[in-house]
Amino acid sequence: MIRDTSAQDLVVDAGPARRRKIKTFSLIGGALALLLTVAVPAYNRWARSEIAIPLDRVRMATVERGDFVREVGVTGRVVAAVAPTLYAAALGSVTLEVQAGDNVEQGQVLARIDSPDVINELDRARANLESLTVAWERQKIETRSAQLQNQQAVDLAKVRLDAAQREAERATLSHEKGVMSRQEMEKALDEKAMADVEYKHAVENASLAKDSLAFELRTAKLEVDQQQLVVDNLQRRSDELIIRSPVNGMIGNVAVEQKATVAANTPLLTVVDLSALEVEAQIPESYADALGLGMPGEISYGSSTYQGIVTAVSPEVHNSQVTTRVRFDGDVPQDLRQNQRVSVRIVMEVKEDVLTVQRGPFLDSGSGRMAYVVRDGLAIRTPIQAGSASVNEVEIVSGLQAGDRVVISSTDVFKNAESVYLSD
Repeated sequence: MIRDTSAQDLVVDAGPARRRKIKTFSLIGGALALLLTVAVPAYNRWARSEIAIPLDRVRMATVERGDFVREVGVTGRVVAAVAPTLYAAALGSVTLEVQAGDNVEQGQVLARIDSPDVINELDRARANLESLTVAWERQKIETRSAQLQNQQAVDLAKVRLDAAQREAERATLSHEKGVMSRQEMEKALDEKAMADVEYKHAVENASLAKDSLAFELRTAKLEVDQQQLVVDNLQRRSDELIIRSPVNGMIGNVAVEQKATVAANTPLLTVVDLSALEVEAQIPESYADALGLGMPGEISYGSSTYQGIVTAVSPEVHNSQVTTRVRFDGDVPQDLRQNQRVSVRIVMEVKEDVLTVQRGPFLDSGSGRMAYVVRDGLAIRTPIQAGSASVNEVEIVSGLQAGDRVVISSTDVFKNAESVYLSD
């Protein structure tokens, strides 16, 4: 009888192997189901889109609700609001008393102009004034003398009139008593009449002479006053030969050399008033319509920030920019210097509780009337209405809601597609 290997065989349980197969098939089925769950919606989105764009080629931002501040920030330079340039008052030689960079006080002598012509003309005018003044004083004396003579003539005519009046009364009385002839009485009456006429003429002549003398005296006084104006004008010109500082500040520029001969109205030097500094900034012309006088601003340099206010806006655009001046709203910092570079921020508009989104090239691509809202991997073309725009944000008037994800990069690559698939 042949012996077999049954004694060496081991009975194996088939249950665990079957369970492992079941588990393996289950994992494979779950993976397939998960793949289908992810792939099918992605395929549907891709199928519904017109074009596909890689996600890393776009930038997105979230629409938020809050306060909107329209502002513009630029770099400006410190300039002097008051920087008078002083000029030569006449032809002459200049003697400078200061140099560029010197600190000066109001009224301090900065330069002197040696002008012989002005000095000589002033001396001649003063001599002429003295002569006219003497003539006027002499005229006053002659006027008083003539008035006394005229008054004397009036008084003598009055005495003669009174004497003739008494003689006429005596002659009339004598004629009535028969002691004087009629002829003698009439002669006395004629003399009285003559004395009366002489007195009246003396009074009138004295009055006319008084008016004439007053006129001549006034004419002489007017000549003196006229010459005094000439002297005052020449004295002013002479005083202007001494150049004084009109403000407290610093010598900014000296335009002539020491002892140089200059003509009238030649610029000599400039004084910078350091207590009246402003900031001059160039604002892009896109903000020109929104700029206005009195707008608040901030001036920053280093670690310090100061409040400011817009005081001037240029009426013209130059090189696509508008020149604007911002004044310090308060005391001017002492450590500032002219032409120093500072940062300027001008607040043009403030709105509360509005929708805003980060500013980007999508505004230019859609002209502010279209944006792409991202939902489930699709960028959907959505009509919007954009409002005011600042440096970093733009106001959304309609078309979007808070929490929407919007493509803020350029949408030119979307080619105005209604929906764009953003692929990973």
